[in-house]
Formats: sequence, C-alpha cells, structure tokens
Amino acid sequence: MTSAADSKAARVADATGNWVDTHAPQWSRPYLRLSRLDRPIGSWLLLIPCWWSAALAARVAGEIHQLPLDIALFFVGAFAMRGAGCTWNDITDRDLDARVERTRSRPIPAGQVSVRGAMVFLLAQALVGLTVLLQFNRFAVGTGIASLIIVAIYPFMKRITWWPQIVLGLAFSWGALMGFAVTLGRIDATALALYAGSIAWVIGYDTIYAHQDAEDDALIGIKSTALLFGERTHQALILFYSSAVVLIGVALYLAGVRWPAWIGLVAFAANLAWQIRRLKIDDPALCKRLFYSNRDAGLLLFAGLLVDAVMAA
Repeated sequence: MTSAADSKAARVADATGNWVDTHAPQWSRPYLRLSRLDRPIGSWLLLIPCWWSAALAARVAGEIHQLPLDIALFFVGAFAMRGAGCTWNDITDRDLDARVERTRSRPIPAGQVSVRGAMVFLLAQALVGLTVLLQFNRFAVGTGIASLIIVAIYPFMKRITWWPQIVLGLAFSWGALMGFAVTLGRIDATALALYAGSIAWVIGYDTIYAHQDAEDDALIGIKSTALLFGERTHQALILFYSSAVVLIGVALYLAGVRWPAWIGLVAFAANLAWQIRRLKIDDPALCKRLFYSNRDAGLLLFAGLLVDAVMAA
C-alpha cells in the first residue's frame, strides 16, 4: 500500500491539491498527470480557438443547428489531443525535465511511468482524438491530421531556436482553422486572420509561462522567448497581445459580426492589458496566475462570438 508520504512525493511539483491527487484511483494518477488532467489549463487553451472558430463559422454560415455538437466534439478532442501532446512532450523531454526543479517530479523522470507505458498511453489518447476527428467531413479530417506535423516537432524546437513559442502558437491555434473546415468545408481569409491572431496570443501567454523556468532553462541551455526578451518582456507582450487583438478584430470584421462579438473582443483585450500591467517576470507564482487568466480571456471572447452566432441564425 502506498503511504501518505509516498503519495505526496509522487505529486507533480506545481500541481498539488487537485482532484487527481485527492480522488483519482492511485494506479491512474501517474497517467492522469502525464496527460495534465491534474492541471487542464493547457487543454482549455487548445480548446478555446476551436470554439472561437466554431462560433464564428456558424455566424458566417447563418446556421447554428450543428454548433452544440461541434462544441462538444471539440471539447473531447482538445482534451484527448492535449493529453497526447503532453505525453509526447514528456517522452522527448524526459532527460531535460529531470534537470528542472518544476518538472523533475513529472511521471517519467520520477520513474512512475516507463517510456513504453507512456507510448501506449499516447496511442490510446490519439485514438480518442482520431475518433472525434472522423465525425467531421473529409476536408476537416485532412486539416486536423496536418496539425500532427507541428505537434511532433514542437518539443525539439526549444533546443534549436529562441522562438519555440511560435511553433507552439502554430499548434495551439490550429483549432482556429478547424471550425471553418468543419462548418464551411474551407479555410478562408476570416479563418486565417483568426489563426494569426491566436498565434500572437499564444506567443504572448507562453512567454509569461516560460518565465517560471527562465533560470533553470538558462542553466541547461533551453531556449525560449522569455530568455530572449528578458527585461523587454513587457514591450514584447504589448506587441504580441496588440497584434492578437487587431488580427482577431480583422477576422470579426470579415465575418460581419455585430455588437456582442465586439464586446467579447473588448473584454478579451482588457484582460490582456491587465496581464501586462500586473506582470513581474521575477515572480514565478504571479506568472503562473497571469498565464492561467488567459482561459478567462479566451472564454470572454467566445461568449461574445456565441451570442452573435445565435443572434445571426
């Protein structure tokens, strides 16, 4: 039987006190941690561009009959594929994770899950994602599969470029294309503007996130925009967050949205401005809180887009 002390030691350093630690069966906890279900913020941030595009595409189509099902399918797919992506990331980064204070307690470097076991778990999650994807049209299926190339190369980017956040943005923003592929069977200028805006948003919030590990990353030779920008992070965030708001605004304009969507964009922009004002790059706990607040920012925008789509139907 695992003692209370052993259970506490098995927890991931920056994700304690959650439902996985307190309620999940003991045998399942390392796998749930591997898929980050103990801290689902990444799944939410992957999901939100999917929901943006689903609502905006429904607004363009003037039809919301399929929207509830698409929202549900995107939810399941995003959580499954985020879990698969995290598992792949932990497999490729297991040696690096063992050298960073915040990540050395992850299941693979901590010896809770073998690499072989992680690979099997990765395939299981990918099959769930594939099952969801196959519910859509052929164009959407092809579009979704194309994203796997970016997902596969992302973990290696921080070894070779100061801009791994761009690659993360390409991957995490892919959902901004998927709603149009699913609903309209095409990717047009509106979808591309939404995608570009989402990429700028991801670069901004992941720069904040990366400041949590800046010291350890510098010591072991890992690159990031946090290290690249350093004391100029506030100025960089102004650039990327402003670009996100403008580009998403272009997408809304092209889609011909009305006032609820614009209110959502204003609320989104206000949250991003608040993050920049509050940020202290030498305060990891604050960086984490500000990073997490992006879920709220994204959902505020989604709420506006959803109301607009319903009104337009």
